[in-house]
Amino acid sequence: MKWIALIGALIVLLAFDLWLARRESHGAGMSVRKATLHSLGWLTVALAFGAGMLVAFGGRDAGLYYAGFLVEKSLSLDNVFVFLLILTSFGIPEAQRHRLLTWGIVAALVLRGVFIAVGATALHHASWISYIFAALLVWTGWRMFQHRHDAEGETAFVEKLRTRLPHLSVGTAAVAALVVADIVFAIDSVPSILAITDDAFIVFAANAFALLGLAPLFFLVADLVQRLYYLKTALAALLVLIGVKMAAGELWGKLGPEISLPAIALVLGAGVVASLLRDRRIARERGETGDAAPSTA
Repeated sequence: MKWIALIGALIVLLAFDLWLARRESHGAGMSVRKATLHSLGWLTVALAFGAGMLVAFGGRDAGLYYAGFLVEKSLSLDNVFVFLLILTSFGIPEAQRHRLLTWGIVAALVLRGVFIAVGATALHHASWISYIFAALLVWTGWRMFQHRHDAEGETAFVEKLRTRLPHLSVGTAAVAALVVADIVFAIDSVPSILAITDDAFIVFAANAFALLGLAPLFFLVADLVQRLYYLKTALAALLVLIGVKMAAGELWGKLGPEISLPAIALVLGAGVVASLLRDRRIARERGETGDAAPSTA
């Protein structure tokens, strides 16, 4: 029954998002103000779902959902830059981007549902797979840390996608590229939340509600992601931390959401605060020197 309710709610929400996208396609695209309001609306929906879980299933499941949602939402911030590169590379007009992103989200939800089902089933039947997932997360976190201040890998990835999808229409090729990119992102995204819980319902719900708000988030933070200088560093540390937690959980028992949720928030919050402090320091140095050139500190 809970799966029917969740999937029914997602269908209604996606239909509403497509309706919003159709309205946007007749204008000049989504403004920052609209993107902010829509992002807050989707965040409210996601938090309300967690509150519903609290009432229906108790504090532990709700805490696991919120921890998973926070991880998925944070990882999606880093993915926004790649989506921007894809839509720009294919020359998609601003007014069409919301609709294409929404269709990309629909496809991503289906594919992630398959990944989650396979991953959760595998963990139930062979717990040693946790060590493989843990190693994958640690390796991904290390790779992300190595490339935390450059976009060469993302740019090359998008260019490869663009050149390999020439026979499709522009819109179809862009959606296909978004889906392929999300499959790549799922390699670290799905194991990271399975490290928090192997309950397929909670994992899928957290993924779904994180993805639902991606379209307005794209318009809101495409530029902001560039300014969050330490975001990738924080995400890299988070992936390594989750990987270690997953391996340790098999040896000494899993940590509950009362520990996981504050730890995730602390790591991500430290990255955001460090980025804001860096921006403030650079602004102050520019004011003192009168130099408008960007700092590389």
